[in-house]
Amino acid sequence: MQILIIGGGGMIGARLARKLAARGEMNGTPITGLTLADMQAPDAPDAPFPVTTLAADITRAEGREGLLAARPDVIFQLAAIVSGAAEADFDLGYRVNLSGVQALLEAIRATATCPVVISTSSVAVFGGALPEVVPDTHHLTPQSSYGTQKAMAELLLADHTRKGHLDGRTVRLPTITVRPGAPNAAASSFVSGIIREPLAGQLAILPVPRDTGLWIASPDCAVDTLIHAAGLPKGALGAGAAVNGRGLTVTAGEMLKALGRLAGPEVLARVQDQPDETITAIVGSWPRAFSCDAARALGFPVDADIDAIISAHMNEHPAP
Repeated sequence: MQILIIGGGGMIGARLARKLAARGEMNGTPITGLTLADMQAPDAPDAPFPVTTLAADITRAEGREGLLAARPDVIFQLAAIVSGAAEADFDLGYRVNLSGVQALLEAIRATATCPVVISTSSVAVFGGALPEVVPDTHHLTPQSSYGTQKAMAELLLADHTRKGHLDGRTVRLPTITVRPGAPNAAASSFVSGIIREPLAGQLAILPVPRDTGLWIASPDCAVDTLIHAAGLPKGALGAGAAVNGRGLTVTAGEMLKALGRLAGPEVLARVQDQPDETITAIVGSWPRAFSCDAARALGFPVDADIDAIISAHMNEHPAP
C-alpha cells in the first residue's frame, strides 16, 4: 500500500505519519511507501518502509503532479486554510479550500487509479438555526466562508466518488484539542490555548463566554478516526460520502474546571476572559452536539471525557 498525506507537516498529518510509521501497516495491510507533502517538505519519521517528503502546493499544477507521482493507493487530504484565516482572506480561502481541492481531485481523476481519498471537513459546514443535537441527516448551512468552502469541497468529493474517479470519504472532525505547538489562525485556536498555554506557564485568553458549547476530540482520536475511515468498505458512508466524527460536548467553562482539577488553581488563574465579538460570532454559529449515529454504528473511536484529553496532553508535554 502506497500512502500519501497532503498536509503532512501539520499537527494531524505529522501525528498520522508517526503512527503509520510505528505500525508498519494500516488496517491490516502492509505499507510499502509513504509520501508526506506540505508547503515546506515535512520531517520524515523513522519507518520500516521508504518515506518520501516533498514541498508541494495543491494550487499549482506542478505541485499536484509531484504529489501523485507514486500513484498512491490511499490519500489523506488534510491541506487547508483554517477558519479564521479563510474568513479574513476571502480570496486565499477559496483558492486553497475550493479551487485547489477541485484541481487536486481532477488530477487524481486523470491518474485513473481510483484511490481511497480521506478528506477532513468541519462542523463549520453547519450553522444557523440548529437543533440541540444535530442529526446525521441535517442539511448543510454554513455561516462562514470557511464552512462554505468545506461544504462545497464535500460535494465535489462525493460527486467524483459517484462517478468512480476515486473512493472518497469525508470526515467532519470536531475541534481538535489539545493541539501542541504554537497557536494557529483558526477561530477555534483558543480551545487548545486555554489548556496548553497555562500548563506551559503562560497566560491565555478566553475570547468567548464560558457557557459557549464546543464539540471536541483529542489529536489521537482524530488520527484514529482518519485511519478507521480509510479501512471502511466502499460505499459505507452512503451517497454523501461523509460522516460526522465522534466527539465530546463541553463548554469552555467545563474545560477550565477540568484544568483546575488536574493542574491546580495556580495554572487555572493564567486564563483571562477577554471577549472577542468576531470569534464569538464564528464559534457561536457552530453546532455543539451531534447524534453521530452513523459513526457509532461504523465503530468510529471517541474520547472518554475532557479529563482524559487534558491528562493525555499533560503526559505527552510535561510542564517545564
